[in-house]
Formats: sequence, C-alpha cells, structure tokens
Amino acid sequence: MDRRSVCVLMVLWAAAHLGSPADGFRALRRTTGGRKGSPGLTGQDANGVPLRRAKRGWMWNQFFLLEEYTGTDMQYVGKLHSDSDRGDGSVKYVLTGEGAGTLFKIDENSGDIHATKRLDREEKAFYILHAKAVDRQTNEALEGESEFIIKIHDINDNAPRFTRDPYSARVPEMSDIGTSVIQVTAIDADDATYGNSAKVVYSILQGQPYFSVDPETGLIKTALSGMDREVKENYLVVIQAKDMAGQMGGLSGTATVSVTLADVNDNPPRFTKTLYEFRVPESRELGGSVGVIRAVDADIGQNAEMDYRIIGSDGPGMFDIVSNRSTQDGVIVLRKPLDFEKKRQYSLRVQVENVHINPRFYKMGPFRDEASVRITVEDVDEPPLFERPSYVMEVREDAGRNAIIGSVSASDPDDKRSLVRYSIDRRTDMDRVFDIHAGNGSVYLLRELDREENAWHNISVIASEFNNPRLISRAPVYIRVLDVNDNAPTFATNYETFVCENAKANQRIQTVSATDPDEPIGGHRFIFSLAPEAAGKANFSVRDNKDNTAWILTRRNGYSSLQRSVHHVPVVISDGEIPTLSSTSTLTVRVCTCDREGNMKLCNPEALTARAGLSTGALVAILLCVIILLMIVVLFAALRRQRKKEPLIISKEDVRDNVVSYNDEGGGEEDTQAFDIGTLRNPEAIEDGKQRRDIVPETFYPPVRRPALPPSRDNNGDVRDFISQRLQDNDSDPTAPPYDSLATYAYEGNGSVAESLSSLESATTEGDQDYNYLSEWGPRFKKLADMYGGDDSDS
Repeated sequence: MDRRSVCVLMVLWAAAHLGSPADGFRALRRTTGGRKGSPGLTGQDANGVPLRRAKRGWMWNQFFLLEEYTGTDMQYVGKLHSDSDRGDGSVKYVLTGEGAGTLFKIDENSGDIHATKRLDREEKAFYILHAKAVDRQTNEALEGESEFIIKIHDINDNAPRFTRDPYSARVPEMSDIGTSVIQVTAIDADDATYGNSAKVVYSILQGQPYFSVDPETGLIKTALSGMDREVKENYLVVIQAKDMAGQMGGLSGTATVSVTLADVNDNPPRFTKTLYEFRVPESRELGGSVGVIRAVDADIGQNAEMDYRIIGSDGPGMFDIVSNRSTQDGVIVLRKPLDFEKKRQYSLRVQVENVHINPRFYKMGPFRDEASVRITVEDVDEPPLFERPSYVMEVREDAGRNAIIGSVSASDPDDKRSLVRYSIDRRTDMDRVFDIHAGNGSVYLLRELDREENAWHNISVIASEFNNPRLISRAPVYIRVLDVNDNAPTFATNYETFVCENAKANQRIQTVSATDPDEPIGGHRFIFSLAPEAAGKANFSVRDNKDNTAWILTRRNGYSSLQRSVHHVPVVISDGEIPTLSSTSTLTVRVCTCDREGNMKLCNPEALTARAGLSTGALVAILLCVIILLMIVVLFAALRRQRKKEPLIISKEDVRDNVVSYNDEGGGEEDTQAFDIGTLRNPEAIEDGKQRRDIVPETFYPPVRRPALPPSRDNNGDVRDFISQRLQDNDSDPTAPPYDSLATYAYEGNGSVAESLSSLESATTEGDQDYNYLSEWGPRFKKLADMYGGDDSDS
C-alpha cells in the first residue's frame, strides 16, 4: 500500500473517532510532524536524488460532506487553523473558490466552515476552494494560499429509471423457449463507484409464465414454447429495476413491455363448404363469372394468400378459376359457350393451397384443401342459329330478274323448335338489288347486274323466330358477280398521230393497244385489223403484233398536207371471246412537215385545231366571248368617266360648225398644259413643233408656217381673224381625227400658287365687273370672255 492510501485511511480513521475530517487532518498532522520547523519526510526520486518535503505551518487537502442534509442548523464542514494564530484575534481566515460565500461560509476568526444549503451530489459531486490566513491589521498573508476539495458523500436518493416506457416488441409465434424478445435498460443517478446505490437488478412482475428477464442485463426472453398467435396475439409484460443490488431498502422503478406475436404460416387454408352449387344461364358470355368459392386461413398477410385451381372436370376447358388477391376468393369463369340442349350440368373438383409455404410447419400436413363444385345450366330462349357463319354465292351478270342465286338456312336451337323467318338487312342493300324468300331463305335478284359496275355485293341476312321476332341473328352473304363478255374492246387511250410528208412506204407511225372492261378467265386476246370498207382506198395499213398491240404503217411514199391535212384510219378491234365482240375505233393522222430525222416541224392549222380537240365553231364562239368582254370593259370605263366629268359643252346648239370652245377656268400657271394662250396674245405667233394631245400621230409632219392675216377694220376683226386662223390650221392638219373641227380643252390643271384670277367668279357676283384695267383690246376680249369663259387675266 502506497503512502497516499495510508494517509487517506488515517484521515478517515481520525474523522471517525474525532468527529470531523478537519480533526482527522489535525491529528494526522500531529502524528506526522506537520508542525512548522519539524523534520520532514525524506526520500529519493527515480534518479536517486534525495527529496525533502517543504514544511508548512498548516495543511489540508479535502473535506467530506453528506448530501441531502436535513438538519435545522447549518451543516459543519470543518475547521481551518494556522500555527500563526495565537488566539488574540490578529489572524483572519479568508475562503475563496466554488461556492465560497454562498454555499460555504467561514468564520474569519475561528476558521470554522459551514454549508448553508442542502447539496445534491447528482448536481455537483465536489467543490474546489482556496483558503489563506492574513494579518488582520496589515492584511498581509501569514501563510501561503492553499487549495482544498469538499467532496459530497453519496446517499441512495435516486430510484432507477428506464430509458423508455413503454417498450414494444415482436416475436414470431411458435418460437422456442429462450428466444430473445427485447432488452430493457434502467439507469440510476447515484454514484456507481461508491456502495450499491447504483447497482440495478431486473425482475419480472407480470408476464409469467410466457416471458423471463435476465436480472443483470434486462434481456427479455420467451419462457414458454408453442405460443399461438391465433389463440392470443398480444401480451403485456411489467419489468422492475431495483438498486442496492436488490436488497431491502433499495429504490425501484418499473416499465411495461407490449409484446406482439408475429404471424407465421402455421395454418392451412380450409374451404367453407365441401360442395358448392351454382346455376348459370346458357347465354352467359365468355369470360363471365359463374360463381365464387371461398376458403379461410387463420393466418394473415402473405401467409394467408391462396391459389385456386381445378383438378377435375367432366367438361374439360369449359371453366377456369381466377384467384382474387384482395379478397382471397376463387372466381369461376366461363371459357367455352354453354348449350342447354347439349349438356345441362357440370361437376368440378377444386383445390386451394397456400402460396407461401413454411417448411418448418409443412411436416404438420399438406397446406391445401379440396371441395366439389356443381354447375347447372339454365335454358334461355335463343335466337335462330345459322348453319354457317357466312355464305358466298356466285351469279352471272346476265342473270335475269327473280333468278335464284343461293340460299341460307337457320334453325331455332331451343327445344321448342320455332319456325324461322328470313329477311334482308336493307342497310346493306340500299339499292334493293336482292331479296330473300321469308320461308325457305332463297336469295334472288330484283334487278339486272353489271359486273363492270360492281363485281361484289356484301349483304346481311336476318333470321328471326316467328313466335318471338325480337330474337334475331345475322349472317353475312358475299355475292360475286361472274363476268360475261358484254363489252367490246376499244383503244386504250386517245392517240395523237402524225405522218411526215416525206414518209416512206411501210413505215410505222403509231403503236396502238386496246382495253376491255370484261375480265375473261384466260386473259384478254385482242385482234386488230383495218376496217373492210377502208381497205381498198386506205393510205395506211394495220399489222397485228399478236401481243394485244398493233402497228399503224404507211402504204405509200410521201403525203401532202396541202392536198389532205388529216387522214382517218378505221381500226377494227375484236376480243376473241365467245360470243366475239368487236368495235371500230378511228385513228386520226395529221400530215406534218418534218426534218430528215422525222421530227415534226410544222403542221396544218386545221390539224393543230383537230389535235387540240376544238372545232372551228368552238374557236369562233370563244373569240366572240372575248370581244363581248372587251366591249363591256370599255363601256364601263366610259360610263365612269362620264359620271366623273361634266360635259364640256352644255349648250344644245349645233356644234357641227367650226367652233372652238374655251370654257375651262384654267389652273393658273399650270394651265399651259391645256392650250397655248400665247396665240391670243400674238395672232402672228407660229406654233413650232406643237402636236395634238388627243391622238398619237403615225407620222410627224413639219410645222406649216402661214402668213398672218391682215387686221380687219371693224371692231370684231381681230376675233374673226383669230377664228379663221384656227379653222385653217385644223382643216390643213394631217393628224386631225375624222370628225368635225371641234377642239376641246378639258384639262383643268392643278391650280396656281396665286390662286384663280378667272373672270368666271365675277359672273356669280351681283353687278357688272369693271374691266377698265384692260388694255386697248379690253372691250373686244371682254366680249370674247363673256362668250367662252376665258380668263382675261391671262390675256
């Protein structure tokens, strides 16, 4: 035993005999020479160097204090004393550290330490404090500061607590003894290193004899074999945890454990009946349900899943069983049609078996069961039944009306054997080509047939019972129309053939073929020949190639388009059937000019017209239509122009005289586009290069210069001279139009920046206009302005 352990034991012994740990330390200090100046203990370190303990005047290292003190006075911890204390009150003891001044208080005169509150070791197990002795007057330390520990002695004041409450666990049913279920754990807050206050022992208070618990580990196990979930599924187990190693006076806690037995497949399925009976009408559709059989299984979940199957039947393939996974039922379904008249009852042997088999329990017996099923077929009034699902008939296209082409047959499958009536579904024969005898089912024609129009006819025949017409059935009838040679062959297409003027004899100009709507069994065999009536004077010949084609050949050298631009070659085409039918097709050959290689260069217009397929009358009609349309367009344009512009001459006087009208107001400076006003200013002016605007001359003529007329002596001589000059110009103008010399000036112009200065505006105002501002020609031109509406400002 080392020195420290010896010191601790001596302190504890002293405390036990002297009443407090402090007294034990003081006694220990006296026994070991702990006074100041006394010789100390010596020793050596690991290197052999002598050790010497420094002497102190006072020492301690720890005090002990019981937790949960219940006394009325403060609990005494211990006493501090220094050798420097002479008892005259000059020494003051000071305490610092954890809890100093609050949990622990020291008497500064005597050095006694007390605990002021109840302490709990589970909250804090020890406290570290510092103590020193100082001079009361100078407050100087008499001893060096020392550290000591106050440890809280544990008492058994905490009961064990389980980590969970309640617990839940599952264990398979039928488990062997000792199968682990769950482990529980309890924790005690007391000091596990001191005494037995924290040593927990487990025991079972409820749950015997089914379960047991390990007292040290808390592991719960099964204690009984053969626990059956179907008998009892849930168990409640109560476990106790007690400290002090289970001794008297220990504290305890409990927890509940809910144990559920998990299902295993230890039960076979069982039918609820040994014999199942069902009745089903013979009209039940395929795939329809006949009946439901049910088996029960005490297990649950996938352990209760079952499969049904038929293991024996007197109607193989008639029925089947489908397992319903949601309800675990077996549904018997129909796989073949039922017939009351053929078989009225069926017997089945069915079996049910678990899907998931547990080999551990298979030794208890097969996990399956068997039962019998009896199915009775009920009679139903059924519609007539045709002997065949469909019929195919053939008829020649030359068959006459009311000709019978075939028959259908249906009978009542019921025992009463009702008579059957036949009819045609008119929705399939809207043209009413066929009909049927209501009593015997013979199909006949209502009108003649044409194979080339329709080679097949698909109709539907209805059979109904006389006693119950609502019960009907249908059968399709496919009628094929057989071909008869009733169509003559013709050209396969419209041939456009030409012959060159420089053609040689026996030269091929066209290859022709034929077509025939008929369809002979061996295929077509066409024969081509030239019509007999054209054989003597024909310019062309026909050569049959024996392959349903023929060549058109020239019979002479050279053809003239001037003599004859178009030739017609009649070709006879026979089909070679019995009876033989033939037709004459005319081939039109036009004569064209060709080059040396035989390429067409030019053809007669008549031939071109014939090629285009238009006659002369058709071309004339088209030309007339075009002319009429043009006239309508011109008339429409003229009417629009007439509505837009007022007539320039509104006077009803005869305008056949040589009159030039100037009733245009003018557009100011831009009015020069209408007429040359310079002539009025100077009658002797010459219009160089001036051309008419109303026509486009074919030939430009040089302007003609004429001498000016001598002025007249009367007052109106200048006006007369001007008019005469204009008349002469118009009469001698080679570009004038072929109508009277009526010159119109219908161009108004676009207006002038200075606005209009026309005298027409003055005519609308009251009073006479003052023309004194005019020149010496004023009175004459005033009269002219009044007559023609001229603009005197321009003159």
